[in-house]
Amino acid sequence: MKKFTLILLCSFLLSIASPAFAYNMNHFTDDFKVADALLLLEKIGATEIFDNLQENSVKIVFYDLALLSYSYRNDYAISGENNFGERYILINTKYRKCSDEEIACLIAHESCHKAKRATLTEETIATQTEARYWIKLKKPNKVYQQTDLNKRLNNLAYLYKHSDKNNNQIQTRIANSPFYKQQLALE
Repeated sequence: MKKFTLILLCSFLLSIASPAFAYNMNHFTDDFKVADALLLLEKIGATEIFDNLQENSVKIVFYDLALLSYSYRNDYAISGENNFGERYILINTKYRKCSDEEIACLIAHESCHKAKRATLTEETIATQTEARYWIKLKKPNKVYQQTDLNKRLNNLAYLYKHSDKNNNQIQTRIANSPFYKQQLALE
């Protein structure tokens, strides 16, 4: 009995001491690049992201979004359901060579989408989450490829840092974007 109690206590302490035991990355993806991005999120304690992913039983994969629709060819990532009701985050294969930090930010953003059709509020929260995690994950001495994704993340971080409760620059940007006006039916 003492041995069982000791094993149980050790298991409990290990799970508290090391967040690496908290999530099974294979539950979310089979892709090593995505798993590495998830590990970065886990390392910084992004429990809200994992709560969202677990709540929605999300699988994350790289996918050529142009195969879904030509209009998606330049999207960074999308979330949705397949024909069987399984939830997915599809990250555009164009960004496969981006850093793990950048991929982690896309996952953070898409994990916030829960509704079948996004609203301005949900899109704002998702985009703020993406910016917040870029600020946390971006390594100051690392040179990142100058991709569309990197430019987006840097711009979002700037808007996030220069916003306050009376002037949410991210929400203003989304509300004024022709893309989001169409997507969110804001007009």
